Amino acid sequence: MIGAIAGDIMGSFYEHDPIKTKDFPLFHPQCCFTDDTVLTIAIAKAILDDGNYFKAVREIGRKYPHAGYGGSFIHWLRSTAPKPYNSWGNGAAMRVSPVGFAFDSVDIVLKEAARAAEISHNHTEGVEGAQATALSVCLARTTQDKTLIRREVVDLFGYEKK
Repeated sequence: MIGAIAGDIMGSFYEHDPIKTKDFPLFHPQCCFTDDTVLTIAIAKAILDDGNYFKAVREIGRKYPHAGYGGSFIHWLRSTAPKPYNSWGNGAAMRVSPVGFAFDSVDIVLKEAARAAEISHNHTEGVEGAQATALSVCLARTTQDKTLIRREVVDLFGYEKK
């Protein structure tokens, strides 16, 4: 989770102006946290509190209305009766690392990642992206075996190394 947040902050300066080099300052003076950090913290809060991802994401997300959410998500966040909007984007995968950190069982990680994703990103691709990310975090933490992680993600989701 710390790595996800640090990566979000480090990459924030380059998000709209990508670079193709490994030679850059890790913390540019204009780096800042983004919506991905805010929502990662919300998912962790839900795990630590009552497991209610919907409630935690709305509560924490609304405290940071200018964190850089996408248009559909900000509409969901502001809605009085939000429903999942069939997103297949990477937003659910960007916030799910706490699930891979908190749970050890592959079945539970996959179930909880789906629950965390489906509050907004209920398209199969959005859910599977969150599951693949959470599973990778869990396996990196519990096995530290890159070959196993790659094999599990390819076998479960069909994602091939490119």
